[in-house]
Parts: sequence; structure tokens; C-alpha cells
Amino acid sequence: MNNTATYISELLYRYECVILPGFGAFLTRRQPATIQESTHSFFPPKKLISFNSQLQNNDGLLANYIATAEHISYTDAVAKIQRYVLSLNEKMAHGQRIELEHIGSFFTSVENTLQFEPLQEVNYLTEAFGLHTFVSPEINREVEIKRESYKQEVEAIEEVVPLAFTPEKRNQRPYLQYAAVAAIVFGIGGFFGLKQISDNTISFNNQEWNKANQEIENRIQEATFEIANPLPAINLSLVKEEENTTNTAEKSTVASGKYHIIAGAFRVASNANKKVRKLKAKGFDARLIGINKYGLHQVVYESYQNRLDALQALRIIKKEQSPRAWLLVQEL
Repeated sequence: MNNTATYISELLYRYECVILPGFGAFLTRRQPATIQESTHSFFPPKKLISFNSQLQNNDGLLANYIATAEHISYTDAVAKIQRYVLSLNEKMAHGQRIELEHIGSFFTSVENTLQFEPLQEVNYLTEAFGLHTFVSPEINREVEIKRESYKQEVEAIEEVVPLAFTPEKRNQRPYLQYAAVAAIVFGIGGFFGLKQISDNTISFNNQEWNKANQEIENRIQEATFEIANPLPAINLSLVKEEENTTNTAEKSTVASGKYHIIAGAFRVASNANKKVRKLKAKGFDARLIGINKYGLHQVVYESYQNRLDALQALRIIKKEQSPRAWLLVQEL
């Protein structure tokens, strides 16, 4: 006995498409609940079944289900489906009407085309389990009493028994007045409090702004410019007149050394002189060496004729005095 139709019916409860390889596919579509007013009939939601003869490729769904249900191999299940389809085609070739249990019937039309008529008694929508079609008896509603009849009855009652309405005296609640006054007072106080906080904030910001500007001005006045990659030194041979004494020659050599350890550059000359006095007080042979191309007065710790001596002194000054000190190579 071939139970392929039964297996297809069982699969239609769970899937929207069940393909019978070599024959066609059974498709389901959800239909909502409906009401037929003419017959007072109520129809629950259901799955509508349709058939598509173009989908014939085996997707494995039906064969795997049959193999699991009958405990046979997948190959045997495919062979069983093929035998079932062959028997359907033979019946259709002889013009017989085919009835698939719980699914519907197939027949050949006058134009020799395959027609499918689904079975309406079976609902494959599991959500509608237990719901059946029923017909509701006609409901006879009583005629509503018109508004005019109510109005006439009320007027008749008022003529016999006049109605007097006594207005209810409203209870006074003085505490609400006090609460409103308190809310207004707190609101005004909060406004002036916020204004005072805002004024204090603006004043504090202005003071901090002035301090920042003053700090920037001081930094500019004491700015030190360090040249990471100075231009190579140019050695000039100058013919100097012989001095009368050896001491004078030595002083000129020290003063005219081309290796200068820069202590700072100042825009105001008084600040530069002040820096020179401080360095001299510390024991340095500090002095001004002129104005650079930025218009700043340059102050040096010492000037050296020998490059190695200058570098050694620069390391000591960076470590003990100021890490911003740098070496300028320039003939004065």
C-alpha cells in the first residue's frame, strides 16, 4: 500500500510547499477569518491549498520524511515516490479522476490540461485547530425608543413635580493660597540667586582671562628661541691690528668668541639688562650680543672661542641653570 498522499497531507501542516517529484508541488497560503453576511456564516482562518505543475524537482523533503516514517533508505523512498507518480500519470492518461486523501482531486479538462480541486473540509492551519464553521441565528433587535418620547416624559414629570437645584457651596482651601504665595516667593528668590551665580561666574572668568593674558605676555617677554639645526658656521679670517699689550689681546679674544650660550631673547631691553645682571651675580660673564632678526635682545651666559669648551659648558648650564639654554655659532 502506497501512503504517499498521507505523508503529503501530514507535511502540509508544517510546510508551505511540498513537492511531489515528477508530478508537481502543493502550495499553501494563509487566509484570515471571514464572515458571510448573507448566510450569517462564520469561517475560521485556514490554509488554502493550490497546485503548481511546474515545480517537479526533488527537494528531498518528501523522500526524507517517508524514509524516516517507514524506516527505509532514502533511495527506496525515492523509488516509492516514482512508482506512485507513475500510477497517477497512468490514471490521468485514461481520463480518470484522481482523489488524494485529505488533499483534493485531479482531473483533465476539456483542453487536456491538469486541473486541481482542493478539499475544503480539511484545515491545515494549526493555529485554527478546533475552530469550525458555524451559522449564527438572526438577531432581532428591539426598536429603540426615540429621543422625543423621552423628552415628552421628562416635561410631563417637571409639570407635576418641579425640580429645584441647590448649588453646593465649595469648600475653601486656604492652604492652597499660602502654597501659591510660597511658590512665587521661591521662584523670585531662585531667579535672583541664579542671576547672582551667573554674575559671579562671569567675574571669575574675566579674572582668569586677565591672568592668562598676563602669563602669555610674560612668556613672550622671556621667550627663548632654540634653533635645532643651526646653519653651518662661517669662518672669517680678519686681520686685526696688533694691540699694545697681551692682556688686551686676550680680552678681545674672549669677547669675540663665536660660540655663544644663549640665556634668552627679550623684546624689552630693560628685561634683557635685568637678565644680564642676574647672570653676572651668579658668576657668569653675561652680556648682550645684539638684536636678532626677530627684533629680540639676546643675552648670553658665556662666549667661547673653542667649540668643545662651549659644548661642555652648555651641558653644565642645561643641567644646573636652565634646560632651555642653546648654543649660537656666530661671529660678532
